[in-house]
Amino acid sequence: MNSNQTHLTVTRTVDVPAKDLFDLLTLPARHPEFDGSGTVRSADNTERIHKSGEKFVMNMHREAMGGDYRTHNFVTAYDENKMIGWQPAPEGEDGSAPTEPLGWEWLYELKAQGADSTEVSLTYDWSKVTDQKLLEKVGFPAIPQEDLEQSLNLLAAAVTKS
Repeated sequence: MNSNQTHLTVTRTVDVPAKDLFDLLTLPARHPEFDGSGTVRSADNTERIHKSGEKFVMNMHREAMGGDYRTHNFVTAYDENKMIGWQPAPEGEDGSAPTEPLGWEWLYELKAQGADSTEVSLTYDWSKVTDQKLLEKVGFPAIPQEDLEQSLNLLAAAVTKS
């Protein structure tokens, strides 16, 4: 991988309307169903996301992060039926809520391809991470491209069964 690379993007077409995908993506309780990395366990707050600036909390597990942990996800992009994105920040070791994200973002973009088909792009972007210690500790990309592709496969499966 190029050491100057600061994001990964994967794309696939799903044979459902963009609205159906957006409805699924805006429900944090359903996020474990389409996490190709296997780190997302459950949502603490199952309210639907309605706008940028909202926050939702996820229970996570990743050995490289020391096992179980929680992230507070700051919604950074929201355009109904077109885009949803968030920047995570892990809770403090004492369970304290972070006040701001640490600079990496997950962004889903939906482009309708007719009435019943949508091109979905998932971008994992760490270009805003400026803390050199964090960059070295996490070793971006922490989630490989294959896991992102699996996320889109799982998203397609989840939306067709919902």
